[in-house]
Amino acid sequence: MIGYVTLGVSDMERAKAFYAELLSDQGAKVLLDMGRIAFIGKSMSAPMLAVCVPFNEEPNHPGNGNMVALPAGSKEGVDEMYKRAIELGATCDGEPGQRIPDQFYGAYVKDPDGNKLAFFVFG
Repeated sequence: MIGYVTLGVSDMERAKAFYAELLSDQGAKVLLDMGRIAFIGKSMSAPMLAVCVPFNEEPNHPGNGNMVALPAGSKEGVDEMYKRAIELGATCDGEPGQRIPDQFYGAYVKDPDGNKLAFFVFG
């Protein structure tokens, strides 16, 4: 149901490098770079993450309550994505752990622009 999710950023090169590296183990890469906006994913026909400089050219502002949740495939995958994000410049917003017993394992970070991400697996 989702074609792509867009995150406003202040530095396109930093954002493209952050997300391309963070999602590389899942086969994602920059698929389309139009200067002000870039689409990152596995294919143009699958859900993607886009990073962009806001159209109105005003500073980007992460939304309060907005979050992009990225599936990690396993608890180990959650741990690895969290570790990689921190190494790439993200800040911790909730270390990896079992959030709902036997149902949800996740970790939370804020990217270098303050956008909130969740890495998760159900189970």
